[in-house]
Amino acid sequence: MKILVLGAGVVGTAAAYYLARDGHEVTVIERHPAPARGTSYSNAGLVSPGDAFAWASPGALRTFVKSIFNPDLGVKLRPSLNPVFLSWTWRFLLQCTEARAYANTDVKLRLALYSRECINEISAETGVDFDERRRGIVYFYRDQKSLDNGAQHFRYIGERGLEVEVVDRKRLLEVEPGLASSGDRIVGGIYSPMDQTGDSRMFATKLAQLAVERHGVKFMRDTNVEGLDVEGGRVRAVRTSKGSIACDAAVLSMGPESGVFGRKIGIDLPVYPVKGYTATIPLEDPEKGPTMGGVDEDRYVAYSRLGNRLRLASTAEFAGFDRTHKPSDFARMFRSAHELFPGAIDEKKAELWAGLRPMMPNSVPAIGRTRYDNFYLDTGHGHVGWTMACGSGKFLSDIVAGRKPDIDPQGLLPKA
Repeated sequence: MKILVLGAGVVGTAAAYYLARDGHEVTVIERHPAPARGTSYSNAGLVSPGDAFAWASPGALRTFVKSIFNPDLGVKLRPSLNPVFLSWTWRFLLQCTEARAYANTDVKLRLALYSRECINEISAETGVDFDERRRGIVYFYRDQKSLDNGAQHFRYIGERGLEVEVVDRKRLLEVEPGLASSGDRIVGGIYSPMDQTGDSRMFATKLAQLAVERHGVKFMRDTNVEGLDVEGGRVRAVRTSKGSIACDAAVLSMGPESGVFGRKIGIDLPVYPVKGYTATIPLEDPEKGPTMGGVDEDRYVAYSRLGNRLRLASTAEFAGFDRTHKPSDFARMFRSAHELFPGAIDEKKAELWAGLRPMMPNSVPAIGRTRYDNFYLDTGHGHVGWTMACGSGKFLSDIVAGRKPDIDPQGLLPKA
């Protein structure tokens, strides 16, 4: 079949790779001049099934309330009367029960664990380099009460397939000696040896090149998707800024813009943009940096070691499609980095970035067929798009081919 993939982030690129590997004629339409220049350009770099907890939960409500009085918490809410935001917020609140939080976490964890296997399969098959490290991730805490609560939190996913170890400070420094200079700020944490790290932009860029060279995938860059031509419940063509392109099927992977496009074509797709900030800094002294990825759970700051670079990430800001940033937005993450890895970085050399995560109210992506027989979704991955990208792409290729997916599809397929 001739399949159009709308969006060349890491999710869309992975989908294109798997579909082309199945023998389809695939063209990717991207508004940027190259793959992975939107949401996938810069993130925490974590491939982290350990971060599969659904955002919508009873605890999330408490965090949002606290954020009103504590702007340094890492969650920022810009109130809005926008009907789309209000609708999304109402749906999010409906997911904030304990039962729904556990159910959504189960789906995310299932896909995240599968996707980690898929990323590593692609790495082994293709040799693509993306500064990956398979050393695990540490989720650490600054006081005993937080550690005790975190251990209880992680126990849930530990009972469902993710290997986790609760560690005291001594054991933490054994698995992550890079934190040895952090003083007595850390009491312990959770070590997830199955988690890993890597550069999503580097991965998507090189996978796109491989898809072109090995499977004949075409990329239409600097091209805006404008609409669909539909006849008899099927998509006949995709309208773009460079004309209409006929197709046998199409896949929507437009990140935070997916919800906007969905509303335009009559599909209920509650994707809302949630802003995050990252800083990428060369390590002044690699010996003083981390050896693996980590999350400062009490500061809401995540980081990855990408070659001889340190990637810092933080904040969940509800500000619509605003992608602007200012120096003060990065102060908290730099403060944490200096505390944890003194002498490792010079923040004046940082590449600063802000981007949008495509969040669904239940934190679960939508993957599969829509109301149009040949129009598919692969979007809404939120803050773990890099983690879930390859598993989503392979899952989608199975759905398109009519094969039984490797994992249980329950909870992933779009509602009719």
